[in-house]
Formats: sequence, C-alpha cells, structure tokens
Amino acid sequence: MSEQPSDIVAVFIDRESQTWIVRDNHGELWTVPAGANGWDRRCRYEKSDRRVLEPVPGHYKYMFGLSP
Repeated sequence: MSEQPSDIVAVFIDRESQTWIVRDNHGELWTVPAGANGWDRRCRYEKSDRRVLEPVPGHYKYMFGLSP
C-alpha cells in the first residue's frame, strides 16, 4: 500500500538546501519538491550532522493536503 500525504507526521525545512522535509508515520524522512504532486515525487532524505532541520509551524501543513 502506498503512503498518502495523510501519513505525514511532521514538516521541517532544511535551510541549507532550501527544501521541505517531511517525517512520515514510520519515522522516515523525505524530501518533497514544491509544486503539484510533490508527495508523489518525494525522495528519501539522508540526514547529516552538518544539516539542521527546523520544525515548520503546523499551519503550513495545508501545502501537503493536511489540516493543521
């Protein structure tokens, strides 16, 4: 079964790469590109010690089809 945007638990921003990062309900991190069907075009995010993920306020979840 494929995941849906409703499986998103948390949204982050990676300031270094200027990309949205989401954590799904399995604890996996994904890079989600901007634009239509971003969730369908997601790629696994490889976290490193140099990169800092900043939590994004809940009201931005609408961008992924979620309620805040």
